[in-house]
Amino acid sequence: MTTPLPYLAHYSPSIVQQVSAMLERNQLGDWLRSKHQGIHNVANDNDLRDYVLDLKNHFLKKTAPLSKIAFDNKIHVVNQALGLHSYVARVQGNKIKRKNELRISTLFKQTPALFLNMIVVHELAHLKEKDHNKAFYQLCQHMLPDYHQLEFEVRVYLTELEHSGKVW
Repeated sequence: MTTPLPYLAHYSPSIVQQVSAMLERNQLGDWLRSKHQGIHNVANDNDLRDYVLDLKNHFLKKTAPLSKIAFDNKIHVVNQALGLHSYVARVQGNKIKRKNELRISTLFKQTPALFLNMIVVHELAHLKEKDHNKAFYQLCQHMLPDYHQLEFEVRVYLTELEHSGKVW
């Protein structure tokens, strides 16, 4: 059985019911816009690279470098969450080189700055913690104290976007 609000599947029934009610009354977009004014100015892959590296250098200086940082239009947000971190193995001569890559869905090119920040923090945390465990979420909260609230709001945003087609 599929949930009518797939982005909120792991939240309590009372939260899902509240969001459903707002969705039915066409109030969800207004609620989001009242909390988050305007969209960020990270317009392309170069801007995204600068943005990600600033965060990485501030919070995770000693982690492995990122070889590629890009917006990706092939990420399906329900199946692959909000972005991707990957470790690509490439053969160079007779050696295998492993490189870290970070990709963010192009869907997030037109979102508030805090939404992009939450997604980037999530993917950067995977450089240190591979699994979604307690240490992972503690690291996310260290980098972004309102991480859990923002993750919820991003999921509400995705719900409204799927319902209405546009929020901002």
